[in-house]
Amino acid sequence: MKSPHFDQIARHSFASDNNSGVHPAVFQAMLDANAGHVIAYGDDPFTTRAVSTLRRHFGDMSEIFFFLTGTGANVASLAAMTRPYEAVICAETAHINVDECGAPERFVGCKLLVVSSPDGKLTPETIRGVMKGRGDVHAVQPKVISITQTTECGTAYTLAEIRAICLFAHEQGMFVHMDGAR
Repeated sequence: MKSPHFDQIARHSFASDNNSGVHPAVFQAMLDANAGHVIAYGDDPFTTRAVSTLRRHFGDMSEIFFFLTGTGANVASLAAMTRPYEAVICAETAHINVDECGAPERFVGCKLLVVSSPDGKLTPETIRGVMKGRGDVHAVQPKVISITQTTECGTAYTLAEIRAICLFAHEQGMFVHMDGAR
């Protein structure tokens, strides 16, 4: 008997990092780490090495927070950047808008302002189009621009595009969030 999910299983999907098995090298590293006893909750040599590697890439002032899922990481980071009367601007195809079961709105308590984008990418011009009501106490206030690298449409932002969005955001007193599960 054919499984009702056979067609979904037979295809490759990059919609989530949970759609395929772990790379063999990652799996082997997990097996290698699964020996002996170490102190838990970040006081172990694996966490120390991971934090050191990440700080080497992102700078010594970086704070590193590990999460079990991308949704948890997105919700926590968006909550740290917003207040309940603020909004997150994202592409209508963004993972935080389509695939996280309403978690950002439910657990962060902010509104998502979506931008129509055929390629899944935002630009300062498209972002500006949803920034109505800034300074009006009766309107939600845009505070974060969320982009996804690589987008849910399979496109990728160039470094110049990311710089342009960050420059625009910072000129507006806003933050930039990058979802990078793919």
